[in-house]
Amino acid sequence: MNQPFITQLFQSYFIALGVLLGGSLIGGLASFLTGQPLLTQISRISDLIRIWAIIAAIGGTFDTVYSFERGLMDGDTKDIFKQFLLILSAMGGAKTGATIIKWLTLEQV
Repeated sequence: MNQPFITQLFQSYFIALGVLLGGSLIGGLASFLTGQPLLTQISRISDLIRIWAIIAAIGGTFDTVYSFERGLMDGDTKDIFKQFLLILSAMGGAKTGATIIKWLTLEQV
């Protein structure tokens, strides 16, 4: 799948955002059904799944490691820069999702 790079950046951002928001809200629903405090659990879950949202957005770690290795060993610095931007975009999506969750739950940042 050869997609334009800007498309991959947007997908990375919004996949991380969606994983964090969806996982936190669905996990909060499960905690509500088990009798735990809803908003506190949503906030805690969003902190716990942040790294998983980033990993899901970049498509797993092996492709990223392979791209870094190819960039270092073959001298293709463009691949390293692209992977760095994809990771940065995913981190931005996860941070945006965590901030939205903090705003919705009124927990301290």
